[in-house]
Amino acid sequence: MEGGAGVSRTNVNVVRVGAWSARLRPRALTVVAVCALVAVALAVLAIGAGGYPMSPAEVVRALGGSGSQSDLVIVHEVRLPRAATALLVGSALALSGAVFQALTHNPLGSPDVLGFSQGATTGAMTVIVVIGAGSTALSAGAVLGGVLTGALMYALLWPRGLHGYRLVLTGIGVAAILTGVNGYLLTRAEIVDAARAVLWLTGSLDGRGWEDALPLLLAMVVLVPVVLGYGRALRMMEMGDDTALALGVRAERVRLALLASAVLLASFAAAAAGPVLFVALTAPHLARRLTRAPGPNLVASMCMGAALLVTADWVAQRAFPGRELPVGVVTGLLGGGYLVWLLTAERRAGRI
Repeated sequence: MEGGAGVSRTNVNVVRVGAWSARLRPRALTVVAVCALVAVALAVLAIGAGGYPMSPAEVVRALGGSGSQSDLVIVHEVRLPRAATALLVGSALALSGAVFQALTHNPLGSPDVLGFSQGATTGAMTVIVVIGAGSTALSAGAVLGGVLTGALMYALLWPRGLHGYRLVLTGIGVAAILTGVNGYLLTRAEIVDAARAVLWLTGSLDGRGWEDALPLLLAMVVLVPVVLGYGRALRMMEMGDDTALALGVRAERVRLALLASAVLLASFAAAAAGPVLFVALTAPHLARRLTRAPGPNLVASMCMGAALLVTADWVAQRAFPGRELPVGVVTGLLGGGYLVWLLTAERRAGRI
């Protein structure tokens, strides 16, 4: 798995509270703190920008419940939901990507590559084209599509286990099939529905409200503790199932729980903002390179993902004055460039 070379195992502090212990790396903690601060600071700047400009101090006062009535309405009802959605979607996608990369032992493991984002897209497209329902049904369709794709993958892989390259290769095949299905659904849509579907397919945070952010928030309240709770077992599984079993880890059960959690995180993120590409792929890589720590770096990946998506949304709103880009365009351009660089580096290292 990428990120092993150059990893520092020094400067590790062990904290013990009764029978519980944790290893704390000052560099990793610094990366987490900096990424979190960058994400929050850019979110404050984004909330203050627009046709009704506000200074960061005014935004902070409004977030605290003080300020003019117009400031409170603009912040809490119009701009904060979008910023919160960006933070949550970035965190969820990055955590999902970190889990997939650890489970597959592959630097290209992510819901974008493995077909789960395409499954969520199929669910949403079916709702748009066949049912023509509103945003709530569209979100439910995206979640259901992602979950059904995960169930299909499990059914295909279960006889021989959910292991590394089998998962990657099967996911690529499923993604190709679902991409064809999505293209067919788009050709069958009415012109208005097709335009709506294309906007959703691009990935956008425009017009996002609390009804988009809250389902993802509730999902993360449940799923993030599950993933972090299996973090130690996931690190052991990176040494191989036999080693993990010798250390008391029931690898297949842990793998299934983590796979289900990662699929749900990616599906709820797609339901909130559409299939925003490459955040799940790039955030874990950048987190590992900055922390130089072994393991999946789950918390660092979450903070990095939040910072990346808020930054991309900030750029999307300001790259062309008077014309806002969908955030998926920015993440696609930046993430695609990173993917090309990653593939070149992996080839030069002889790993692909």
